[in-house]
Amino acid sequence: MHIAEGYLPPVHAAAWGVASAPFVVHGVRALTREVRANPESTLLLGAAGAFTFVLSALKLPSVTGSCSHPTGTGLGAILFRPPIMAVLGTITLLFQALLLAHGGLTTLGANVFSMAVVGPWAGYGTYLLLRRSGAPLMAGVFCGAFVADLSTYCVTSVQLALAFPDPGSGVAGSLAKFGGIFAVTQLPLAVSEGLLTVLVMRLLTQSSKGDLLRLGVLAPASRERHGKKEAAA
Repeated sequence: MHIAEGYLPPVHAAAWGVASAPFVVHGVRALTREVRANPESTLLLGAAGAFTFVLSALKLPSVTGSCSHPTGTGLGAILFRPPIMAVLGTITLLFQALLLAHGGLTTLGANVFSMAVVGPWAGYGTYLLLRRSGAPLMAGVFCGAFVADLSTYCVTSVQLALAFPDPGSGVAGSLAKFGGIFAVTQLPLAVSEGLLTVLVMRLLTQSSKGDLLRLGVLAPASRERHGKKEAAA
């Protein structure tokens, strides 16, 4: 879920805003460099941002009246790396707060930190680890998208637990409650997002192979054959 407007105590809202700001600033610089160096990336950047906007705008009812949704950040993180995804995610969350009443301005920093910072980094790290271990591209894409989605909700659970500790069991008890509530719907959603991201990546390998080669998502055929020979040896 996006944490709703006014839901966090002011101190917590401000702290998460401060924590998110350096990642967004760094992302703006990375995005500027990418667009200047490769203007042809603009269309794919827009597609990655639109993918995040559409998926994260889907509200699906969870237990106890809360809502869950996919995040869509794994695809952009794999294509353009997490710093750029911090910017695309922030723009997405800002527009959703202003136009859809999804999230809020006071909680923007907290939502950015969970969905646009931690999610992309966790997903990209998982993808990179699997690829360097020799896993197929689509296996890495699926796991990256799955972890990006699930880690976002883990961080959101932590944020809510810190803001509203349980009177008896404290932050740990509150974390268990929030995490348990979200897990019911988020685990199948994370699987679904992983499968959808694989489908989109398959389409991109057919329609935008040149861009994927330039971005390093696909390896040149010569390097791929060399890797297969080394694996066989």
